[in-house]
Amino acid sequence: MDTKVVLDTLWVLLAAMLVFFMNLGFALVESGFARSKNTVNILSKNFIVFAVSSMGFLLVGWGLMFGDGNPFIGLQGIFMASGADNSPAVGDAYQGVYSSIAWAGVPFWAKFFFQLVFAGTAATIVSGAVAERIKYLSFIVFSFVLTMFIYPVVGHWIWGAGVLATLGFWDFAGSTVVHSVGGWAALAGIIVLGPRFGKYGPGKKINAIPGHSLPLATIGAFVLWLGWFGFNPGSTMAADPYAISHILMTTNTAGVMGILTSTITAWLLMGKPDLGMSINGLLAGLVAITAGAAFVSVGSSIIIGGIAGVIVVLAVMFFDRVHLDDPVGALSVHLVNGVFGTLAVGLFAQDSITGVATGSGLFMGGGMTLLTAQVIGVLATAAFVLPVSLLAWYLIKVTMGIRVGLKEEIQGLDIGEHGNVAYPEFVIHRQSYHNHARNEEKS
Repeated sequence: MDTKVVLDTLWVLLAAMLVFFMNLGFALVESGFARSKNTVNILSKNFIVFAVSSMGFLLVGWGLMFGDGNPFIGLQGIFMASGADNSPAVGDAYQGVYSSIAWAGVPFWAKFFFQLVFAGTAATIVSGAVAERIKYLSFIVFSFVLTMFIYPVVGHWIWGAGVLATLGFWDFAGSTVVHSVGGWAALAGIIVLGPRFGKYGPGKKINAIPGHSLPLATIGAFVLWLGWFGFNPGSTMAADPYAISHILMTTNTAGVMGILTSTITAWLLMGKPDLGMSINGLLAGLVAITAGAAFVSVGSSIIIGGIAGVIVVLAVMFFDRVHLDDPVGALSVHLVNGVFGTLAVGLFAQDSITGVATGSGLFMGGGMTLLTAQVIGVLATAAFVLPVSLLAWYLIKVTMGIRVGLKEEIQGLDIGEHGNVAYPEFVIHRQSYHNHARNEEKS
């Protein structure tokens, strides 16, 4: 076997494993930002969502996304799992069926697994946004819909040689395909679900509901940071030393700038350097650079990450003001900065900076051509994902219910949905303390 194929395959699989490891990061960030009474529910959703995504993408999603078809959807090789050839040959098992991804020289299953972990990430984004009030089964059903149909359709438009790719739209590693799709789906879920009990009071009052563990959230942020070094550089789908090194630097630089500017912005607006905002600032910078990591300079990544850090703080405050209850800031991180990062390609891209002929962005002398394509892609994605997700959430609501009862929400979803709690010793000790206090009062 060719040495290059071996090295490329090892690199792609390593990167895919890093992206898979991001599931742990999301689980920790989301559970840390939620209340302790919902910890098991958050962890269980993050645990099962990858299993759901894997089956949905394996059975149908992959074919819709990468199968040859028309500009809007893949039509060939849809039920890929039913007859896949597990041949050790280097060539694709389905030559002429998945032409849009034939450019990658690694074996078929390496291509599939790398794309699978991206699909799982899109579904995971939704989990945090609808946390602390959604029925467990309803979330599972929507995750199937997202990874079997919604995500693959947009993916086909962009990565499957579909209509947006033909228009000259570029999204290197998924600011739109992964993050904006997950963000629009999450927004739809928040609209249909409504806010958590007690989040908003009379007169548009906003009641803070702090998460139970910033240590968990911080550890999760570091895990996600590490995972992004597979997410973006791995999207080369080849062990190209120059491209990987460049993408790693643009990715990290945008992330650290997001931390710095979000911390400063929160400090100025809130009076304190809020750690939660710093964590979301990191993630915002990473999301924003994902579309252009291979298309912009390291200098431009400083600007992109810096702007993302400011935007995420303002977005968190905006969504609270309009009473869109997002416990973890998923809309501000993934939706808002997914859109910004996509548009940033149209502003900062430098043609062939890592060998990809994207054309140059507006600020790099390329005029409006690339920016116009990026704007069209953002609008098209929103016009498809938001209404389809609203329809899916609404159908789930009227058929099986979408929200837990008020009593269960107040007591916590851990008991109501799963029958156990994350911190049983704490509950036992708290009850013992109250019983002891009552006995003391009687005596």
